[in-house]
Amino acid sequence: MIIKTEQDEIQNYLVDASNTKGFCDAVYIPESVDEISAILIDANNKMQPVTISGNGTGLTGARVPQGGIVISTEKLNKIIEINTEEMYVIVEPGVILSEMRDTLLSKDVLYPPDPTEWNCFVGGTVATNASGAKTFKYGPTRNYVEELEIVLSDGDYIQLKRGENFAEDYSLLLKTSAGREIKIVLPEYEMPNTKNTSGYFCMSNMDAIDLFIGSEGTLGVITKLKLKLLPIPTNEISCVLFFEAEKNGLDFLTKARDESYNSRESKNKDGIDATVLEYFDENSLKFLIKDLPNIPTNSKAAVWFEQQCNGNDNLLLEKWTNLFAEYHGKEEDAWFAMTEKDKEQIVNFRHTISTSVNEYITINNFRKLGTDVAVPDKSFIDFYYKMKNEVEEAKLDYVIYGHLGNSHYHLNMLPKTEEEFLKGQKIYSDICHQAIRIGGTFSAEHGVGKNKTDYLVKMYGEENVDKMREVKKALDPNYILGVGNIFVKE
Repeated sequence: MIIKTEQDEIQNYLVDASNTKGFCDAVYIPESVDEISAILIDANNKMQPVTISGNGTGLTGARVPQGGIVISTEKLNKIIEINTEEMYVIVEPGVILSEMRDTLLSKDVLYPPDPTEWNCFVGGTVATNASGAKTFKYGPTRNYVEELEIVLSDGDYIQLKRGENFAEDYSLLLKTSAGREIKIVLPEYEMPNTKNTSGYFCMSNMDAIDLFIGSEGTLGVITKLKLKLLPIPTNEISCVLFFEAEKNGLDFLTKARDESYNSRESKNKDGIDATVLEYFDENSLKFLIKDLPNIPTNSKAAVWFEQQCNGNDNLLLEKWTNLFAEYHGKEEDAWFAMTEKDKEQIVNFRHTISTSVNEYITINNFRKLGTDVAVPDKSFIDFYYKMKNEVEEAKLDYVIYGHLGNSHYHLNMLPKTEEEFLKGQKIYSDICHQAIRIGGTFSAEHGVGKNKTDYLVKMYGEENVDKMREVKKALDPNYILGVGNIFVKE
């Protein structure tokens, strides 16, 4: 085990991609589960705060310590088993997602969750219930977690296997490896019917494993994961379409979303059924054009779609092309992926906007002002224009992009001065509150972390947040894990 205490050695552990900054006394880098257990036993006895650190790609400050010690999972980085017959992979939490993805693809199997930042640790994606572009088809990380090994704050272990331990109504019983029983009373709040990573996942008669997925390092340390795999599709259509009118781009995306839902409901394999539906506004395209000069200069919006196809490629491509033409798209401007290299370039197009925004806020030394809101589909268009009008009235630079197939927006404000940053903070707050009021969420995929705890209270109410604290206390009585994540300590 490596222990770092010199401040010049630990600076990389004191910041994340949102440019949130913190401090700690030491960073522990264990190489085994037993070492993690020993660290936690010692910290628990001292009542010393412990922050679990992934690879620093988060956007909410969750891995940024505010004192105490840090446990980095970077040395727990083994792919333990890949089973292509039973379709699962077993990994340690410090495996980098892109490396696992490439290894699986070489064996013709797919792990569907695809957060935009592929340099994240797999354990971090489960701790936040991460999602990405393919969530439109496949759903979030939660759908692919089959088993978890978790070390609790006192060093004891629990093993959770999907389908084996369920709550009775809102009462959940867990048994540790030492034979101890932990009784948990789950909150009875209603979660929004959108993508959502705000607070603990709680439902009547829920599977116990789901409580820990998205718990952001507050309930235990994930030390081993078994994840479900899928076969690689025979073929995919992948394309970026450009529109000369913003309304056309938004209307096209809405129609493609609705047709995809209809195809799934009717089980129509020859209908439009997107795996990916991503949107980029005019400002996003202008932000990217210096790196991607082949973006048509008259574009006001773009949509990236993908669809799996198994022998019906020409039929589906014709349907997409006809839909594109219906909304006045120019086929000659479109980027069609004809090869695997073309597909990679389109994926990089999507990833580049996120990377560029993060670089901007780091260079200008501001904390990120990027929304993670999702709203009910019926409110999708109206909410888009409300956000846009609010930021334009404040005369702030911005870009809007993201998973609009899921009615999930990343509006990133790009302040140039401290005054603009303060304006942006108020707009960010207004947007989050508006999303909550209409039945949406302030955090669709990035979690709550330390930066969004006030919005959790707004969304669920103080009484339900107190009930979340009681869940934490049942598993972490001395309140040492992930202090400040999801909710502030009482």
